[in-house]
Amino acid sequence: MFGIKLAIRTLTKTPFVTAVAVLSLALGIGANAAIFSLFDQMLLRSLPVQEPDRLVNLANPGPKPGSQSCGQAGGCEEVFSYLMFKDLEETSPGFNGIAAHVAFGANLAQDGVTLSGEGMMVSGSYFGVLGVQPVLGRLIGPDDDREFGGHFVAVLSHDYWQESLGSDPSILNKTLVVNGHPMTVVGVAPRGFMGTVLGSDPDVFVPITMRSEMLRGWDRFENRRVYWAYLFGRLAPSTDIEQASTAINTVYSGIIRDVEAELQEGMSDATMERFLAKELVLTPGYRGQSTVSTPLKLLFAITGLVLIIACANIANLLLARGASRGQEMAIRGSLGASRRHLAGQLITESLLLAVLGGVASLLVAGWTLNAIGALLPPDASEDLALRLNTGVVMFTGLVAVGTGFLFGFYPSALVTAQIALSMALLVAAGLFVRSLLNVTRVDLGMQRDNIIAFGISPELNGYEPDDTRALFARAEEELAAIPGVTSVSAAMVPILTGNSWGTDVHVQGWESGPDIDSNSRLNQIGPEYFSTLGIPLMSGREFTPADAVDQPKVAIVNEAFTRKFNL
Repeated sequence: MFGIKLAIRTLTKTPFVTAVAVLSLALGIGANAAIFSLFDQMLLRSLPVQEPDRLVNLANPGPKPGSQSCGQAGGCEEVFSYLMFKDLEETSPGFNGIAAHVAFGANLAQDGVTLSGEGMMVSGSYFGVLGVQPVLGRLIGPDDDREFGGHFVAVLSHDYWQESLGSDPSILNKTLVVNGHPMTVVGVAPRGFMGTVLGSDPDVFVPITMRSEMLRGWDRFENRRVYWAYLFGRLAPSTDIEQASTAINTVYSGIIRDVEAELQEGMSDATMERFLAKELVLTPGYRGQSTVSTPLKLLFAITGLVLIIACANIANLLLARGASRGQEMAIRGSLGASRRHLAGQLITESLLLAVLGGVASLLVAGWTLNAIGALLPPDASEDLALRLNTGVVMFTGLVAVGTGFLFGFYPSALVTAQIALSMALLVAAGLFVRSLLNVTRVDLGMQRDNIIAFGISPELNGYEPDDTRALFARAEEELAAIPGVTSVSAAMVPILTGNSWGTDVHVQGWESGPDIDSNSRLNQIGPEYFSTLGIPLMSGREFTPADAVDQPKVAIVNEAFTRKFNL
């Protein structure tokens, strides 16, 4: 206790040095705590399910002729056709079960109130493989997934049930209109369960066999060349990931060889050899599925480097102050203080500084998370908990104590390494700034200023095609009449979101052949789309209202398309 009082008196004698040290630690530890909060949510935290370490994600890299629909659950190497999923689900050696899922935009209507949210289409094995239990009713099971378009049942997320329905238990067996279709609510998912896709927060779960009802006009369940479902599985008892990989690839190779190879057209011998050699890739699935990893790891490493440099700066301050305390230490030594006691007193002062810096860092971490939330798009910030939880506070405390020992025990070593660390950070910061400038200078080919984008999906609320077209026409007309609005248009794929559609195309006069990529990204757009975004046309014209459904079909292509298909 005396040592702490003495440390307090010593630190208050040099308030400027103490303030600089606490501020340096607050900034260094606070930045690490904020990034750790994101790191924990995205890369460390396990799914709130039964034995998450027994889950594995499945991917099927290699030649994949046809069309792919990829989202935030993973890249196009991770998506499977529905029939391949069913083959693997029915014969899955090494697994207790395999499940499929895919996200979709959900319009939810109940008691005359309509909300736009997120949904997840899941196989009948989804909740069973995860091992989660409902808080009300039951969850989607195998009996809800036996025929296409025949299971009008839904499970609500706990958040939607709580926030939009007031945790009303009488919702069970009532009707919820999802994308224009009445669905019977059969249960509510457990608290804290938000699916298996990082960054996605579904409000409702429906059977995956209802995809044609949730996405009007879609009907490609039985096409093995259409890839859109994400898969994961649960390892069987006493089976590790390597054993499961060997077992299931035996089945997968047989399906590729005996079933899917015969469906490929115009494939060269070399590509067919690669197609036949395809194998499933299994990765740990305890965190779920996502496309976020490397950038966050790099950011966490850089903030750690900043903290080490902050410790080096404090070590410099303590060494400079220690030189002026030589006489004090000599007197205390002559009065009987041992070297152990003197060293202990210096460590006590270092730890006290670290504790003060750690407390102050919580404020810095909170401000940093608020700043990150302000910079993120609304849909991204809503899916992240931008606040300090118990785990982050504990991490902050451990880092504070660790830094206290670091600059207390090894000040000379830190001072020696400071120049090298500073140079490394300076180089990394310079490269980062240069990359950031390059990104800001990239010509996106469009006008980014004064553009407002939003989405409406009338067909998801049961609008027929003619009614949908009439609603869009009226919306565009009334929006264009708003003072200050110069142009209005529409598109199926929104701009700058990372979403994309793609499929194989056939171009007149262009001869396709083995190993020739005929895939193209596409979008469906309205009149004046290019002029609204400030995109000049190299030749030709834009779409006009005269380019209606019953008129000759027309298309606009870009320069990359003309180069690829020799137009």
